[in-house]
Amino acid sequence: MQALDEYMLPCLNKKLFGLDCMGCGMQRAIALIFQGKFAEAFYMYPAIYGLILLFIIIVINIFFKFKHSNKIIATLAIVTVLTIIISFIIKFTN
Repeated sequence: MQALDEYMLPCLNKKLFGLDCMGCGMQRAIALIFQGKFAEAFYMYPAIYGLILLFIIIVINIFFKFKHSNKIIATLAIVTVLTIIISFIIKFTN
């Protein structure tokens, strides 16, 4: 993972204000998934699997329109955003 750390983008919010943003941990979680460390990726950034699923459904919907796709995408987006917000709040209350 140390080799990947050199290529990761820095968090400007953390650099400027010293506080994590709601996206902090996403790059590391993706790197952990590529390494096969799925549980660690979830603990690093709990919304990672929701974001991946949302992205996959959006891409599939671009090429193959399916019934109720807008409702599925909207629901998944809301759940993912709520996961991001809740995990962000939990991170700062601990």
